[in-house]
Amino acid sequence: MDIVEKAIIFAVNAHSGQLRKGKDRPYIIHPITACEIACSITSDREVVAAAVLHDCVEDTPVTAEDIRREFGERVERLVASDSEDKMEHIPASESWKIRKQATLDLLNSATRDEQIICLADKLANIRELYRDFVEIGEKLWDRFNQKDSRQHAWYYRGVAERLVDLTDTVAYKEYIFLLDKVFG
Repeated sequence: MDIVEKAIIFAVNAHSGQLRKGKDRPYIIHPITACEIACSITSDREVVAAAVLHDCVEDTPVTAEDIRREFGERVERLVASDSEDKMEHIPASESWKIRKQATLDLLNSATRDEQIICLADKLANIRELYRDFVEIGEKLWDRFNQKDSRQHAWYYRGVAERLVDLTDTVAYKEYIFLLDKVFG
């Protein structure tokens, strides 16, 4: 079985029963969308597999060791590059800025492959944010731990500034376009 097919099945099982925050939508749609975006940028099957697996360690009981055992060390490293430390000892609303700054700091030295996974994740997110923003406007932010849209703008713009190896891709251009639509 191809590594991407195996990763999709693994992610479907890992995210089984989960819904997107504030929505009645299966969570797995997000990693599948990230997978599709990664495929539009690279043909590297391990990078694409990592894109579909990117939230398994962060948002499911799956461990980094599980990813390494099933998919190898490189895929595990790529997944780790896009996995937040949830800082479970601090309320999510209080740790939000710290977690996002840590992501931005890691992106400062990210490889092109790590940037691909980040862009795939964030473009999938901003596509959904844009659709919801068109539908419900500023009420969109009520579903998040961070309710201030200016903070989300800071973060998403910070990501854009750090994806320096991908500025020539269609995915990056779409990301910038939607960033402007959502945040002005």
